[in-house]
This record gives sequence, structure tokens and C-alpha cells, in this order.
Amino acid sequence: MATRIDKEACREAYNLVRDDNTEINWAAFKYEGHMIVPAGQGTDYEEFKSQCTDDVRLFGFVRITTGDAMSKRAKFTLITWIGENVSGLQRAKISTDKTLVKDIVQYTNVVPVPSLYLFSTLFLLNSSLDPRELEEDYIRTELKKAGGANYDAQGE
Repeated sequence: MATRIDKEACREAYNLVRDDNTEINWAAFKYEGHMIVPAGQGTDYEEFKSQCTDDVRLFGFVRITTGDAMSKRAKFTLITWIGENVSGLQRAKISTDKTLVKDIVQYTNVVPVPSLYLFSTLFLLNSSLDPRELEEDYIRTELKKAGGANYDAQGE
């Protein structure tokens, strides 16, 4: 059976993260059978990370504030998590299912992280990689590097 997505519910969660007037800075989308649905949202990135376990596959849309002394700005990234214990068939399927999520999550910043598999604007993270790559500070640093001018570097 083909995977479907609850567009309305997922778009609502996505819009909460994009909204500058909310504190929400992440939303997760998980599989329920053959349907992708919101798995929660929140303000604490550690809460998002706790959902990235060895037996799940999910997508996370995350807002991270970056910038330097001259300007602060919100950057968005879409994280694709595939746990170590996810079957080969489910691993393969996520690469095609990401197009369903990308129809909802349209504004992301590409972060070129060499040790992560990069699919367009998506990270494919696996818990067998260095766990630090899922740390908020690590992602913030990579977003900052990808963002261009960094006036803080003048003081280094």
C-alpha cells in the first residue's frame, strides 16, 4: 500500500514552527501504518531528539536561530531519522516518502554535513553515526557555516 500524508495536520504543525509569534521550534512527523502524521511539536530540542530512537523513522522540521553580532535570523532544517533497527524495506521506502513531506515542508536551509547522507534539503541521520551530529549546537554551527557572511569571525 502506498504511503499517504495527513496534509492538513502536518501543514498545521509546520506552520507553527514557521510562525515567528509562537515559541514552537520543532515538529515531528511519524509513520502510523501507511500514513505520515504529526508526532508532536515543542520548544525543547531535546524533546525532539528523544523521539529519534533505534526503532523509528521520522521527519523533524526544526527552527534554529543563527546569526552573528550584526544580525539574527531563523533557519529551518528538515531532518530525516532512520533508526538502526528499522528494516531494509522501510529504509528504502523513506527516500520516496520524503517527497510527501517536502510538499508540506517547503522552506529549509541546506546544511552540507559531510558525514551525513544529504538528500536535497534533507539529512538522513542514522544512530550508528556520531550522535553529536544530532546535537542542536552542531546543527546550528553547520547552518551558520552554510549561511555566508559571519561577522563574529572577525573577533576570532
